[in-house]
Amino acid sequence: MGQLSENSAGAAWERLRRLPVWLPPALLTLAVTVTGLGSAQLWRDELATWSAATRSPGDLARLAGTIDAATGPYYLLMHLWTSVFGDSTIALRVPAVLAMTVASGLLAVLGARLVGRRGGLFAGLLFAVLPGTSRYGQEARPYALATMLAVLATLLLVTALRRPTGARWAGYAAAVGALGLIHLIALTVLAAHALVVLMAWWRGPAPAGIAAPTQPDVERDRRVWRWLVAVLPVALLAGPLLVKARTQQSRQLNWVHLARLDDLTALPGGVAQSSVVGGLLVGVAALGAARLGRRALLPVSAVLLPVLLLFAAGTVVPLWVPRYLVFVVPFACLLAGAALAAVASPAALVVVVLAGLLGLPDQAALRRTHEWPRSAPVDYAGAARVIADGQRPGDAVVYSPRHSWLFLDLGIEYHLSDPPRDVLVTEDEVRRGDLWAAECPQPAQCLAGTTRVWLVVSGRHAEPLAAVPGAKGDALRMDFTVTQVWPRPGLTVALLTSRPGR
Repeated sequence: MGQLSENSAGAAWERLRRLPVWLPPALLTLAVTVTGLGSAQLWRDELATWSAATRSPGDLARLAGTIDAATGPYYLLMHLWTSVFGDSTIALRVPAVLAMTVASGLLAVLGARLVGRRGGLFAGLLFAVLPGTSRYGQEARPYALATMLAVLATLLLVTALRRPTGARWAGYAAAVGALGLIHLIALTVLAAHALVVLMAWWRGPAPAGIAAPTQPDVERDRRVWRWLVAVLPVALLAGPLLVKARTQQSRQLNWVHLARLDDLTALPGGVAQSSVVGGLLVGVAALGAARLGRRALLPVSAVLLPVLLLFAAGTVVPLWVPRYLVFVVPFACLLAGAALAAVASPAALVVVVLAGLLGLPDQAALRRTHEWPRSAPVDYAGAARVIADGQRPGDAVVYSPRHSWLFLDLGIEYHLSDPPRDVLVTEDEVRRGDLWAAECPQPAQCLAGTTRVWLVVSGRHAEPLAAVPGAKGDALRMDFTVTQVWPRPGLTVALLTSRPGR
């Protein structure tokens, strides 16, 4: 029986070997990421994407000038996408699915170039089964695109260093420019690229077998200059975005704390979306780095340098957010693939399957909600259904808090085709060029004449009126009573009716 099982595994491996190296990882990634694609509701960050993507280009430019310049190019891309494919949950997430699928295939090709075909194949397969690949491959945010472009740029760099031509360097420049537009922090991968280019110049034949065995000194010098010319467009494209984003940092990242040493230890679990799978990946990647020796320079630096640069910056400026570093995960998988290539194929496949099995609880959890922790979902759709079932003509709605990253108003509006009148709004978020609307400074006057108000507050509250602070809460408590309360995960909906004789 054991011999039969071994023969079956060997036959399966032979079938895999006959396929293009990128195909099995890409198909597996596609299959995993489309599974349950629409199960989890859009979460707060995705609601911001929806709000931005459904605005006109002029409104998007105004938004970029106010708060979200760094994400502006991604929002424009999503605007073009939604104008063709719509703004359903699945439609909004499909670009991320496609990006992660392409990233997996490109990773396999890159691995084949650097560590051999088997190493590339196992790297791509391992990447496909990580919970983090599903998490960010099922999110309407730029992280999957940044991951794809980081791998693509690295693959094009390897190709250009091996066989330098103007077209190859132009392709690399285009990929790096696109990377900077999609995600500024992902440009830290250029530190790894710079190191590899310098080592190629210093040693002649480049580390990791990138360059031809013998190259004239003149060609070595040209590679350095060509690389410098290739990254010049990044400064021209991303430089203004970086300057503008820096002025918005206090608003955009006011919820982020300065980085601490224990944040580094939590990073593998954060980017892999599973502590146990992240730990397994780090361990196998370390074995791969030891096996490769000098050839590990590119993938090791592509993992460590972005992490260390962001951590160093994050100790001074609040920037440390683990998901910003998702683009380093493929390079860790490449190192792990090199380790798996050193053992028999059935054993290597067992490790890939083990990683997939260990990640199953997290895979299931992230398909229930994208919120963190997973035990604290926010049920925008459930709250919207409550309002839709009881809504009458002339009803109004009030949100508390209004100016928070929960985006209560966007969550309700996304799920309601005809939401109640947002009675306190004096200028909506689109006209303001912001993610939040402006509210009436004198709520009692704005509520005058309203007889029924749907109150949506964050958290679970037996007495939701008591949870509304300030003048808004005072006006509601003075003129309205609670008729009914509907608790929903992460939210409370209450129907308020005007007091008799008001």
